Amino acid sequence: MTMQRKLDPVTLEVLRNALPAIAADMAIDLQRTSYNMMIYEVQDFCCALVDVEGRLICQNVGGVSHFVADLGVIIKDAVARYGRDGFAPGDALVTNHQRVAGQHLNNVCVFTPLFHEGALRAFAIVRAHWVDVGGMSTGFSAPGLVTDPWIEGLQLDQIKIHEAGVPDEKVLRIIRDNIRFPENAMGDLRSQLAACALAERRLSELFTRYGRGLVFDAIERMFDEVETRCRRVVRDMPDGVYAAESFMDSDGPDKSDTIPIKAVVTIAGDDMTIDLTGCSPQRKSGLNGRTLAGAYIAYKGLTGPLDMVNEGSFRALKVVIQEGNFMMARYPAPMAGWSRALPTVVDTILKALAPALPAKVPAAHLGNLGGTMTFFGRDPAKQRDFILQTIEGGGWGGRPDEDGVSTCVSVCQGDVRNAPIETIELKSPVIVNRRALRENSGGAGKFRGGLGIETKMTNYLEGRWSLNNTGRRLCPPWGVAGGAAGAASLNTMSKPGETDMKPFDPVRLVCAPGTSVMVATAGGGGWGDPLDRDPASVLEDVLEELVTRDGARDLYGVVVDMDRRAVDAAATAALRAAKRGA
Repeated sequence: MTMQRKLDPVTLEVLRNALPAIAADMAIDLQRTSYNMMIYEVQDFCCALVDVEGRLICQNVGGVSHFVADLGVIIKDAVARYGRDGFAPGDALVTNHQRVAGQHLNNVCVFTPLFHEGALRAFAIVRAHWVDVGGMSTGFSAPGLVTDPWIEGLQLDQIKIHEAGVPDEKVLRIIRDNIRFPENAMGDLRSQLAACALAERRLSELFTRYGRGLVFDAIERMFDEVETRCRRVVRDMPDGVYAAESFMDSDGPDKSDTIPIKAVVTIAGDDMTIDLTGCSPQRKSGLNGRTLAGAYIAYKGLTGPLDMVNEGSFRALKVVIQEGNFMMARYPAPMAGWSRALPTVVDTILKALAPALPAKVPAAHLGNLGGTMTFFGRDPAKQRDFILQTIEGGGWGGRPDEDGVSTCVSVCQGDVRNAPIETIELKSPVIVNRRALRENSGGAGKFRGGLGIETKMTNYLEGRWSLNNTGRRLCPPWGVAGGAAGAASLNTMSKPGETDMKPFDPVRLVCAPGTSVMVATAGGGGWGDPLDRDPASVLEDVLEELVTRDGARDLYGVVVDMDRRAVDAAATAALRAAKRGA
């Protein structure tokens, strides 16, 4: 059964699907057994297999995109620390340390070594968002308030929590005692371990059935084939140097008006280089990270968005970024808001390439990680702690041939989604008053930007609200080819007894029962001149309450007769002619 066989096309195709299926099975195991809503509902996690050299073999379809760049970095660091001979069957390690993981501390990695025939062959790894790791980490960390990692929460640096199958109860007790929701955390930890154990069994079955050498031959072939496909796409792009700039809103402690982001993309044959050295130096606030994820996601989206992701997906890409850049910050720079810049980085890279790829590049999307809502506290009647977390999506940019999609999370987040209303109201003391498309939020264009979402909730017990929906209000999602910008994000709040919602960004704010909060996420930018949009499409938007009647007239030059539920063709032609003349 273990004799060396030749890799034939049929076996290659079987293994091409079998390996990602292992990661998919890990994800199902994790979701079905996890304790916190961020995993089983929002799906803020990824599952992967990584070889001993730190090369990504596969990641689950829909796994969080901005995790993909750093899983191999963690494995390389663990092997450097313990040595290849420093692992044993039954070992399990945990890490979230920003020295190497480069993310906010809630993103906890659990991984196990995979042995076959007595030798270390690979690692199974799960990175998932824990609801709390102590400090100010509850829900989503507050980048403007976190000034160092110790304030943010508990730091775990490549710690063996199981050795040869034996749990280290002292370490587990330390973790448990430093977390506000230990039942959730320990449950999620067990779920991550179960997912890794499943991967060990599945990979061992493949080795036994096909032979270890054949499986690794197939992996190398897959790397090569994905790299070749990526190079073929880049080869079709015009050679040249392309640059673009954008910015994010100030993060507070640095006292600057804006945070610059600059991308320079060089195409030379089938090679692409993405230079991010013009971006901001590392910040005093938590808007730092240590990751290549922004460049990786943009490259993957351009070259092979539907291909499986593995090490070959990025072989032909060179990323230039210096130490001390706010996306390659030196520890102990605070990293509570590590991912906030990534959607804008991706948009800026695409913006740079818009002149080279006018028929492919969309307008900008929501530009942050969506409207995150956290409410936590203690129910005195039940004598239990509660925590609510959800991520509300926004609009994506209009495209050269169709409108942008509405209410999706960012390009960096895989299949992350918002928590269902039923689960929110079941698990936490709040009422969801409204969750609806945000009218007129999509940027006007020949192809309209996608719409943001408005989500309003009212709490009926005292607790703490945090709304994280900022970062790009001064730089809303831009349009392309004459399209207008999408609406910027907005948070509002009203105190008990008040009727008007006022702009406010609460962070860990104690709120009395009857407090209402709402996040309104950004819309995507428009693509093309709004006056070129098909009047029938504008009419449909008005009837579907995506665009107001006034918006149709002012933004698109389309006059809608609501009595007849039809376009007034003559008035529309006259209005558009006047607007073009003006």
